[in-house]
Formats: sequence, structure tokens, C-alpha cells
Amino acid sequence: MPELTDLSVIRTLCEKYDFALSKGFGQNFIINPGLPPKIVDASSVDKNWGVLEIGPGIGVLTKELASRAAKVVSIEVDERLPPLLAETMAGVDNFKLVLQDVLKVDLRALIEEEFPGMPVAVCANLPYYITSPIVMKLLGDRLPIQNLTVMVQKEAADRLAAAPGTRASSAISCAVSYYATSKLMFTARPQKSPAPLCGWTSAPLLPCRWRMRTVTSPSSARPLASAARPQPTPSPAASACRKIRSSRPSRRRASTPASAPRP
Repeated sequence: MPELTDLSVIRTLCEKYDFALSKGFGQNFIINPGLPPKIVDASSVDKNWGVLEIGPGIGVLTKELASRAAKVVSIEVDERLPPLLAETMAGVDNFKLVLQDVLKVDLRALIEEEFPGMPVAVCANLPYYITSPIVMKLLGDRLPIQNLTVMVQKEAADRLAAAPGTRASSAISCAVSYYATSKLMFTARPQKSPAPLCGWTSAPLLPCRWRMRTVTSPSSARPLASAARPQPTPSPAASACRKIRSSRPSRRRASTPASAPRP
């Protein structure tokens, strides 16, 4: 199969399968051949690992993952892409495509079925508009994954990886820091492709990796009666967010004192 980052190859595939990038899905294809190896290097996967990929596109990052990992399962929501992927991923025996919406599929059941006994990593080139919902689902659902490496716009990476209490932090960065430790890996230059492909980003791209924190809880303890339940302890993420909000100056205007009554 020719190089999938070659624009002429991409155009030929798109014309053959009558495919055009969807703005609704925020689709963009990697056209820098040096990026897929660097992203996979950042994920630290090897032949003992299973990889869950979100949004394989035409298979640029997928092929690199499949060459390094024991198994790759890619989740794709666009129903137009399976025939195209059947060509680009032909002969790759450790690849499986799941046609589902990542925000709706039961990821825990999928991981347990596809990667029994393997350490699992998530790797993806995410569209900007849905970066936060996907990251929070992957982290908040407490999935059996060891790390999460995603390529996103630098603005999103800075926001997600900001340390709680800093000027750049927000509610989303506080929540992310509660579930995992963050690391910004490297910055890629903006990539552009001329019309009629129309798949580009004008912002720098930056892979961000999260390693899951281990949280233990007594699963065998019985719940207390409702009248005797103690007040829930706020999570570190919630506490950090409250500190940030309390330290910011209030935007409310001071109330104007009522004028004294006339004699």
C-alpha cells in the first residue's frame, strides 16, 4: 500500500470511494509522515499491548499502531469509511474495526472482550470540537487502560493538561488531574492541504499523554442506611476547582445604596 500521508494517494482513495471530509465529524487526516511514529513512540506501546484507537480515518496512525502493538481495535462513527479502510488495512491481521459512536459504546465491555490479559492504551488523533467529551469519558469511566495518548490542537492540550490552581486551569483540567497525570509530548507544526481535499488545521498540534491514577475503594462494604449516611467527601478535583473560583474576583457589581428620603 502506498504512503497514506501522500496527498495524491489520499485524493485517489477519496475519489474512488466518493468520500469527502465531514465538518460535522471534525475530520482531519495526518499528512506529515513523521507524525505517526512519534505519536506511537509517545504512547510507549509494544507487542505485548492492546490499543484502542478512536477515529482511524483512512488508517494513517492505525497502520503504525498495528506494526507495534499486539492488537488494534479502532472505533469509527462514519459509516462511509469501512470500505476505504478495508483497502488500506488489507492484510493487517491484528486490526479490527468497530463501527460505533465512542460516546455511546460500552467501552469497558469492548476492552474486556478484545484485550483479555493485555495492558491497554488508547491512542487517537482527535477533532477539536469533541476532545473534552471523549477524554472525560475515557478517564471518568475508570476504564481498564494504562495510558491515553491523543493528538489535539495545542490550545486544547494546554487547557486539559494545566495544573490545578494555575491561571490556565479550568474545571476540565481539574477533573483530568484527578483521574490521571498529564504530560505534553511535543508540538507539531500546522499542516495544510490544498483544495479540493480541504482537510487542514491552522493550529499547532500537540500529543498529550495521561497515565491513569490508581484509586482503591472497599467494594465489599455495605451501604449505610440513608439516615446514617455521612456527608460525601469532595473529590480533589472539585476542591481545586472551588479554590480557583473563590480566588477569582467577583464580577458582580456592588449594589447602589438607596438614596436618603427627602425631608
